[in-house]
Amino acid sequence: MKKKITILTPTYNEVDNINELYSRISKITKKNHKYDFEHLFIDNSSSDGSINKIKQIAKKDKKVKAILNTRNFGIVDSMMHAFKQLDTDACIHIASDLQDPPEVIPDLIKKWEEGFKIVILIKKTSEEAKFMFFIRKLYYRFLSLISETPPIENSTGNGLIDRKVIEILKSIKDPIPFFRGLLVEIGFPIGKVYFKQHKREQGATKNSLYGLYELALVGITNHSKVPIRILSIFGFILSILSFILTIIYLFLKFFYWEDFEAGIAPVLIGLFFFGSIQMFFLGLIGEYIAVIHSRVRDKPPVIESERINF
Repeated sequence: MKKKITILTPTYNEVDNINELYSRISKITKKNHKYDFEHLFIDNSSSDGSINKIKQIAKKDKKVKAILNTRNFGIVDSMMHAFKQLDTDACIHIASDLQDPPEVIPDLIKKWEEGFKIVILIKKTSEEAKFMFFIRKLYYRFLSLISETPPIENSTGNGLIDRKVIEILKSIKDPIPFFRGLLVEIGFPIGKVYFKQHKREQGATKNSLYGLYELALVGITNHSKVPIRILSIFGFILSILSFILTIIYLFLKFFYWEDFEAGIAPVLIGLFFFGSIQMFFLGLIGEYIAVIHSRVRDKPPVIESERINF
């Protein structure tokens, strides 16, 4: 009996890419007779005609399945929801914008056949804006320094996961997962497939600056306790310094009452400095509390409006 492999592609307003995405994936899977392939779209309530194109493809090809969400729940939640619906031997998840070329699928399968239960796509080079590539690289290096389980640098978050990993993901109840860090936390040896990331040819990117900022904070709060510990250490050090300065000022004022004038400048500088530090760390504490709040609510990550070919 053939092993089953699911190709998972999340979509949101990718009407210009869906036909080419399906065509290129179909071309690869039809050449490989060793496995039984299926293609699963999960759509975040696209408004540009993507849903109609997916339905047309699914009508012609019963190997194509679809989950249509009631609204845009975000790519991470959609993917995690899709994983939990799978009954397959392996899942290959790639972006629908074609920046991760479907032609890497055979390389991912080859690594899986070598025994890797997790195979990750890694950008060797990228045609994206140099500034964004630099910022991403800087962020992952920073995350590597503060995380207990450092994520893989330059990973797109896409790749292949084995049935065993899928079952582990199904058991994890995390309402705001950081998928790239989660795969490393699981602990299996990770296979790597390097590729050149092309620039987006069709459509517009869905990654806003706020979305990237939110994802970055999720990565930090989910996988590191270092920032919250720095807060307590920094607060302790500042309190010691404040106490020492108080003693010095008191001593100078007491013994040089007429000559020593502290002035208003040190007071204002100290006030603004400590105020800004407090605001920064209060915001950081708020992020951790927001994570706790999301877990306490225990709401479903995705609400479906329709399933096709299940």
